[in-house]
Amino acid sequence: MSNARKVAVVTGSNKGIGFAIVKELCAKFDGDVFVTSRDEGRGKAAVEELKKLGFQPNFHQLDIDDESSVLRFKDYLKSEYGGLDVLVNNAAIAFKNDATEPFSEQATLTMRTNFFNTLRFCNIIFPLLKPHARVVNVSSSVGHLRKIPGDDDVSVALRKKLSSSDLTVEELVKMIEDFVKAAQTGNHQKLGWPNSAYSTSKIGISALTRIQQKAFDHDSREDIVVNSVHPGYVDTDMTSHKGPLTIEQGAVAPSWLALLPSNIKEPKGGYVWYEKQIVDWVNGPVPTVV
Repeated sequence: MSNARKVAVVTGSNKGIGFAIVKELCAKFDGDVFVTSRDEGRGKAAVEELKKLGFQPNFHQLDIDDESSVLRFKDYLKSEYGGLDVLVNNAAIAFKNDATEPFSEQATLTMRTNFFNTLRFCNIIFPLLKPHARVVNVSSSVGHLRKIPGDDDVSVALRKKLSSSDLTVEELVKMIEDFVKAAQTGNHQKLGWPNSAYSTSKIGISALTRIQQKAFDHDSREDIVVNSVHPGYVDTDMTSHKGPLTIEQGAVAPSWLALLPSNIKEPKGGYVWYEKQIVDWVNGPVPTVV
């Protein structure tokens, strides 16, 4: 039992940007840092790789698609640390551009992990957040509201609802559920959504971040901050190694947000670009994608 010890967790961190965020936090965070992954073998291999670099990360198995895995991890954090100081929600999936799976299937599976189960994970873990905790939701350049195209009435209404300061989690969940249903028949674009399950999932996460911060602003625990971030177009398995940025460059903004000092005024509930630039999620402009 080490309740006085601070702890940071990065989901999906056995490789790629998540791995690099762990490395950055190991260097800069005053506390224990956890690699988590679905596969125990890959996670422990990542820990050994980091130890060779002189860091001392910890490992715990975590599959956000498995509620029992999430609950076990919650119990572990509660018993060992009494809470959580830093959470980076990085775990996500993406189908390749040349994927042969039907769009209906892509929509169902992508939303399950990237939105619905990420939300469930937050709901289970957020009660552990300590005062001054920092949460980072890894979004994407395609998670900007302006990725909902068009100036027709349907698109305008969709953007307006998603950007409303009164939007609730329940309303957002219903909207994402409607997208998945429409994707089964190919009608999702008629509802204003982009023709990309990944983009829609990250728009959902960006919108969720704003709602979460609003809740934290009224929380009895002081100064809990959440932001979403576009880490850049990074050379990872997810991008088929087409991104020009290294994983270390992709970790810069997420790590900065994870280590924001106490009682900062902004960013809070913000959408942050990989160069640590705070971007207007509603109106743009959207910086050049790199």
